[in-house]
Amino acid sequence: MNKKYNIAIAGATGAVGVEMLKTLEKRNFPVKNLKLLASHRSIGKKMTFRGETYIVEELKSDSFKGMDIALFSAGASRSKEFAHDAVKDGAVVVDNSSAFRMDPGVPLVVPEVNPEDIKNHNGIIANPNCSTIIMVVPVFPLHKAKGLKRLIASTYQAASGAGAQAMIEMEEQTKDILAGKKAIPVIFPHQIAFNLFPHIDVFMDNAYTKEEMKMLDEGRKIMHTPDLLVNCTCVRIPVYRAHSESLLLEFENEIDPEEAREILSKAPGVKIVDNVHEKLYPMPIEASGKDEVLVGRIRQDISRNDKRGLAIFISGDQILKGAALNAVQIAEYL
Repeated sequence: MNKKYNIAIAGATGAVGVEMLKTLEKRNFPVKNLKLLASHRSIGKKMTFRGETYIVEELKSDSFKGMDIALFSAGASRSKEFAHDAVKDGAVVVDNSSAFRMDPGVPLVVPEVNPEDIKNHNGIIANPNCSTIIMVVPVFPLHKAKGLKRLIASTYQAASGAGAQAMIEMEEQTKDILAGKKAIPVIFPHQIAFNLFPHIDVFMDNAYTKEEMKMLDEGRKIMHTPDLLVNCTCVRIPVYRAHSESLLLEFENEIDPEEAREILSKAPGVKIVDNVHEKLYPMPIEASGKDEVLVGRIRQDISRNDKRGLAIFISGDQILKGAALNAVQIAEYL
């Protein structure tokens, strides 16, 4: 039980890599040796872990010798380039990118949902898309109890989901507009300040975005529900951090809001915030920095003439539970 592990973080200087480091420290992960890796431009940067200073090294094919677990947050192209090198050198890779998520030989894991899939790895375990993780944490316990048939999701995704430069762009646009200047989009396809748009990632041949299809495909894989009916619209909103989602759920069996609250009150990784009389409901500003997914506005689907439908609203920190925390939880299971 006292064993300690050699840990590498690939992409250590990015937003998710920084949160991975903080999460390892916060959760007292048994780290023996730590290696922080990033692109050439970050070589020599200093980062702190448990009061000690670590120097960032360049991510290379031979960076993983002696490592037990490699947490990847460097992007899909870098994962494809270096993950197999890490496995070859004996490390288990927990990859935060989209590179291996739909590979049938790679487990796609949310520990609150399908931790048993971790043992089926061949050296690589995939961390799902942030919006998918935030969705399945509260949806799965309801599915387990009542048998989910259909899910319709609308997401409200923070600017930080598009990276640090996107957050800076939102800030600058806000200042420009308040100063009477024109907002110039560079990172985003449109003005993000005082606006929103239903466009995250690239559009596919079916007119859905890649982000929307990720939620469909990944949700089915994680929950082992290949026939689940899913429809999704992903929207970018001018919020710093934490994604929110409006979910309409249709079940095989009847369920009412009180029963849903009872199920969710016992569900791992979920915090119920649901008192409309006190104006308490999930909001991104409340979810930011929190490990749990906030769930509220739990109500019957009144478009149906039975009790097989629920509407809920959720918020979760996409950098924590949607990325870094989920990866560290997988490492804890390993």
